Amino acid sequence: MPTWPITSIRTLLEPTLEHMGYELYALEQSGQSGRTLRVSIDRVESITIADCERVSRVIGPLLDNALLIPGPYDLEVSSPGAERALRGKEDYARFNGKRVNVRYRTGQTETIVEGQLVAVDGAGIAVQSQGLRGRAPVIVHIGWDDVASGRLAVSL
Repeated sequence: MPTWPITSIRTLLEPTLEHMGYELYALEQSGQSGRTLRVSIDRVESITIADCERVSRVIGPLLDNALLIPGPYDLEVSSPGAERALRGKEDYARFNGKRVNVRYRTGQTETIVEGQLVAVDGAGIAVQSQGLRGRAPVIVHIGWDDVASGRLAVSL
């Protein structure tokens, strides 16, 4: 599978997406034959199917004219999804109050906490998790240096 110049594709698409009011959240070459370009877009408001169609209609010709992808390819445009990764302090601040799943370091091990993100500041985050077996909820404070990864979590 030949690899595509993802950095060049990102450089090509970002200004147009920003002008349209979107952020380029993720970009990847995928599919069984490696002939699919997956473009994930984001913005403050929820991404709709109409947004994905609009972006696809605009960036498809851009990609074709730039000749960065040799031969035929499939273009998929989507949102980051309901359980999107939280990629930095800005994402945590944006989703303060939402349900999250955070993997963090405690000494030499990693721990996972799931619950409501209740605070975000310069020092780190706080997640309120359900208490076990009828116990009161617990607030876990995590410093930024200890956060390994985080994502939004869907409530069941």
